[in-house]
Amino acid sequence: MKPQLSLLTLCLLLGACGSPAQRPDSGLQPPASWQSPHTANATRSNLQWWTQFGSPELDRLIEQARVGSYDLAAAIARVRQARAETVVVGGSLLPEVKAALNANRQKLLRGNGYSQLDADNDNDNKAVDYFNASLSASYEIDFWGGQRASRDSAQFGLQASEFDQATVELTLLSGVANSYAQSLSLREQSRIAELNLANAQNVLKRVQTRFDSGSATALELAQQKSLVAAQQRQLPLVQQQAQDAQISLAALLGRPLQELSLGQERFDQLSWPTIAAGVPSELISRRPDIARAEAQLAAAQADVTVARAAMLPAVTLSADIGSGADRAADILRSPFYNLTAGLLAPVFNNGRLSAERDKATARQEELLETYRGAIINGFADVEKALNSIRGLDEQRQWQGEELNQAQTAFNIAQSRYQAGAEDLLTVLETQRTLYAAQDLNVQLRLSRLQASIALYKALGGGWKAL
Repeated sequence: MKPQLSLLTLCLLLGACGSPAQRPDSGLQPPASWQSPHTANATRSNLQWWTQFGSPELDRLIEQARVGSYDLAAAIARVRQARAETVVVGGSLLPEVKAALNANRQKLLRGNGYSQLDADNDNDNKAVDYFNASLSASYEIDFWGGQRASRDSAQFGLQASEFDQATVELTLLSGVANSYAQSLSLREQSRIAELNLANAQNVLKRVQTRFDSGSATALELAQQKSLVAAQQRQLPLVQQQAQDAQISLAALLGRPLQELSLGQERFDQLSWPTIAAGVPSELISRRPDIARAEAQLAAAQADVTVARAAMLPAVTLSADIGSGADRAADILRSPFYNLTAGLLAPVFNNGRLSAERDKATARQEELLETYRGAIINGFADVEKALNSIRGLDEQRQWQGEELNQAQTAFNIAQSRYQAGAEDLLTVLETQRTLYAAQDLNVQLRLSRLQASIALYKALGGGWKAL
């Protein structure tokens, strides 16, 4: 008895195998809240998060980066490739139809096999013309859902490419914001270095005057000259770092340094907003890199279905309709048709198909772990940014007092030295302390700005799931 499939069984198979892949379950339980404290009632990040820093110059640079970045342009091209791939793969779900139109002329030429009788009747041996037109259609019945799974895989691949584009854009824009903040901070550090150098040179003039009058020693003069030399050495170092930051910024914008134009915005004009981190469970739908890992996992699940379907028999249907004649005007007067059904089943392939299935299954397992890792890393990024903001806010609170006291101490020491009530060593020490405090103030402010940028990036910026 030949095995048969009932109509009900066939419908069940088609319905079960053709269903699209569901959203994967990571198996991870997000924590109820973040470990680091944060402001729960602050404004959430919007689609243009960089505008919250209050810098028109930064806004302009961001727009330039979105237009000029080659990395972003490459990501956009990858999306177009993936979109075209969905059309290619989806075409197998419908019959493929082809049309053909042929013209043929045939005549026996002189040569081997050409007899004298043929030569005598050469006038009757005319060329033979033949014309034919045909229309053919072929279709493979998707019994096992492999073709629909291929379409699902391509669609999930398209989503992954779109999420990858969002990730590239978020990384690019946060990089521009970081580089711009760093450029302004180094410009401010350069200004502080110049002021401290001028201040050290002024003190050196006083020491030189006192030395010339015999009220200062050669040791004091040498010490102040050493400090001036140290300040002069520091200035080109900071200027070099500022130039490096501008080179990096220009590269992010997709243009040479010569075309980079920065305004005269001061570093202290940049402000950072208060950002609400929300709850950890929201992060899974707010970060494009997590969404990309999720889409890749869903595509891998569909690929497993494709690999399993390849191990089962395939049924193909084909139909041909055509007509032919020896005159073009009569081409449709002799129609014919041909219907064909075929069953193709793998018999022996040396384990290739089962290995393809195992490969697809292992790929799915790999991407599941990648998906889980993306979620955990996302949690860690937010926690680190929140922890950094908390620590930096506390440091800046005390560092402000440190800076004020350092400035006061230097002013007092300078006045007392000029009056002859204090030695130069005290002045030198307060100079170094003041310069270090001023420099640290700029560095802490930069770190605080970068921590806010990092938090925006960790939260997915203003990206929203499609």
